[in-house]
Amino acid sequence: MKRLFAGMAAALLAAVLFFPCRVQAISAQSAILLDGQTGRVLYEKDASQRSLIASTTKIMTALVVCEQCNVLDRMQIPKEAVGIEGSSMYLKEGEVLTIQELLYGLMLHSGNDAAVALAIYCGGTVEGFAELMNDKARMLGMHNTHFENPHGLDSPEHYSTARDLAVLAAYAMENPVFAKTVSAKTVTVGNRSLRNHNKLLWQIEGAEGVKTGYTKAAGRILVSSVSRQGRRLVAVTINAPDDWQDHKALYAQGFEDFEVFRLTCQGQSLGSVEVVGGQQERVELLATESFDYALKPTEQVRLQLPPQGFVYAPVEEGKTAGFAYVMVEDQPVGKIPLVYGSSVEQAKTNKRSFMDKLLGKDR
Repeated sequence: MKRLFAGMAAALLAAVLFFPCRVQAISAQSAILLDGQTGRVLYEKDASQRSLIASTTKIMTALVVCEQCNVLDRMQIPKEAVGIEGSSMYLKEGEVLTIQELLYGLMLHSGNDAAVALAIYCGGTVEGFAELMNDKARMLGMHNTHFENPHGLDSPEHYSTARDLAVLAAYAMENPVFAKTVSAKTVTVGNRSLRNHNKLLWQIEGAEGVKTGYTKAAGRILVSSVSRQGRRLVAVTINAPDDWQDHKALYAQGFEDFEVFRLTCQGQSLGSVEVVGGQQERVELLATESFDYALKPTEQVRLQLPPQGFVYAPVEEGKTAGFAYVMVEDQPVGKIPLVYGSSVEQAKTNKRSFMDKLLGKDR
């Protein structure tokens, strides 16, 4: 799964195939609907346009903390985290809270003070934590993203895209602590009662996160995730006056128009290749991994095997044999590593000695 998300952004940028679902009148300046299981883009609108992202920044903040810190640890709130501009959970200097409690304040109540407190705890300084955020963005292939801070207050060098945020959210939802945090509707932290700002948790079947965001310059931003019948879709809208309805429309058509199919299974024979000079004439080519993809019922799928018409003996079982390309409507959407299914030894030859040849003797 980590390998899937590490390569997902590059695959999305390639945009080799795109069949939009029947979504009309999206209010967002930019938007995307992503199949989180397969990485296929089901809908997009200017999804690679760089934009301010406000508090959806906190998705990365929470992910880095979840991956690098023990959320059961307790920390004393430093003065640097008190009185931060914008939304707040109203932390007090010297107050002691667990990292998990601060994560709830960060993701449910969008506390900028919680963001600074977590950044200092995890990265030593806000600047040091921003470096961790950018390192993670690079690892995920978020090439149109740069973080300056952990909370998302407007900064010219703090930006992302709908596409990058979708990749980030799909990856982050695989982290159980992150998923538990963003799916919580209400929690109590000390004497604080926190209610999740994400209205979709109450309005859409299977809604499970992720984060809202707003500044006057950025507009309304929403990153959400919905799981139904073993599928997870992720939607992102940026500068969307009617973001709640945008997301409802995206999910309605995304689940209706597409279904995930397992196109190959690990160990499955995908064909064979001729063996020259071997004890067997052909050897099978086996898939090393399963391949799932979201498809419309009318789309045509085929596998394209390596172009070589033969291999020379000997052939070693399990050795790399190239890739099979998954073609949808004759466009490549993925590749599957192949290995040889068995070993093939060289054919034995009956060679006559010089004296046998001279005397005309057969062996």
